[in-house]
Amino acid sequence: MPVVRNKNIDVLFPASAIAVRHLELAREIASRNYKDLLVISILKGSFIFAADLVRAMHDVGLEPEVEFMMLSTYGKGTEAGETKLVRDVESNVEGRDVLLIDDILESGTTLTFARDLMMSRGANSVSFAVLLDKRVKRKAATPVNADFIGFECPDHFVVGYGMDVAHAFRELPFVGIVTGDA
Repeated sequence: MPVVRNKNIDVLFPASAIAVRHLELAREIASRNYKDLLVISILKGSFIFAADLVRAMHDVGLEPEVEFMMLSTYGKGTEAGETKLVRDVESNVEGRDVLLIDDILESGTTLTFARDLMMSRGANSVSFAVLLDKRVKRKAATPVNADFIGFECPDHFVVGYGMDVAHAFRELPFVGIVTGDA
């Protein structure tokens, strides 16, 4: 069992289950026969998931180019608001198949923004891979669904494996539920 110094975090998805799921996701991605695949990790929360998934993709014979973008979606309180591009990709996406990797799909606002941006730049296709899918939080005007899902997430605040609360707990090797004051 992993050591958690903060007793207000319960393990939801252990590191061992996440590791197994990476290879399964990589095989699913490989079965799509993407051409000129560009993987874009949405920072900050997805960086660990993206790194492990890209390595698993290599293990199944894929050789994607990897990029990063940072989006910010702030509203009032915990509600999503307007999405802004903070850091853009450097690669040309025109005519390419793009796979956006994010930590968690909740409202759909961030991934909708990123998909629309890539399509407006001439991407051939845009797919989504997410570690967690929290369907109960979906609010985007256009329904958004991930193409590749690590795990269905219950309606709890989660941290670890790249996800944080006030910049803490990203380093945890598992996904945990915050059960009290973190």
